[in-house]
Amino acid sequence: MPKLIKETTRHYLESAPLPSHGDTYTVISHKDIIENTLNMLNASGFTVKGELYKATNSANVAQGIYYIEPSKHMSHEIITEQEMGMMFGWTNSYNKTIRFQCAIGGYVKVCNNGMVSGDMLTFARKHTGSADYEVKMQISNQIKNAEKFYKRILEDRDKLRQVTLSVKEQSELLGRLYVEKEIINVSQLTTAKAEMEDPSYDYNCDAENAWTFYNHVTHALKKSHPQSWLSDTQKFHDFMVADVLGQMGIQKSDSVQEVASNQFDLFEDNSDNEIEVKEEDYTFTL
Repeated sequence: MPKLIKETTRHYLESAPLPSHGDTYTVISHKDIIENTLNMLNASGFTVKGELYKATNSANVAQGIYYIEPSKHMSHEIITEQEMGMMFGWTNSYNKTIRFQCAIGGYVKVCNNGMVSGDMLTFARKHTGSADYEVKMQISNQIKNAEKFYKRILEDRDKLRQVTLSVKEQSELLGRLYVEKEIINVSQLTTAKAEMEDPSYDYNCDAENAWTFYNHVTHALKKSHPQSWLSDTQKFHDFMVADVLGQMGIQKSDSVQEVASNQFDLFEDNSDNEIEVKEEDYTFTL
């Protein structure tokens, strides 16, 4: 697993040298992503309360997260929500190791733990052809559907709060996340275990609660490389929905839906220097 990457600045990402991989490669610059995201959020009535950027030393792989305050035109349920906030995240690369991805999600205000559901991460675009235009359209699409996506996050949070998980059950799930699903690494496993024993934050529910366990793991996932944080967070969320809520009869396992023909998914041929992706690791609708 890649080592921990520290936070960086917007200026660092915007000033990074652009790649040159031949005539068929379309540059999707970090600068354009940042500017388009902030402009569209502002135009849609969102207020950006905070920005977080992470990147490799060369900025070949970068991640952006925006903690946003919802538009005043959204539902009373969203505007009055106290525990969670909305976020927008993206991942991009200049070295062909990851395709551009973006998603609307949620975060727990007390700790900034992230939540991204599978059907929100619906777009992963190779840097070819009209990729730069399609990326802009996908950012716009995510922002336009922010209310719908965020409500689903809140619903999942509420359902997790209904589930009791013993220490034994939490330990078994943690083992599966490491051994079977390969969503977390050894360092993250250790962090989650330490959180179970001595939590860093108060999530306003019992220790033997699925929502508490969820946050122990998402706290550990903060150590994920920018290349994988968005997909790691999504895969963990879908695991909890299918294997915890689904098994409890609270919610059925999500089904995989077809993708529109004009979208590009992670199951395409990755032989041209793209990052290796295992289809069995993904249950979301790409």
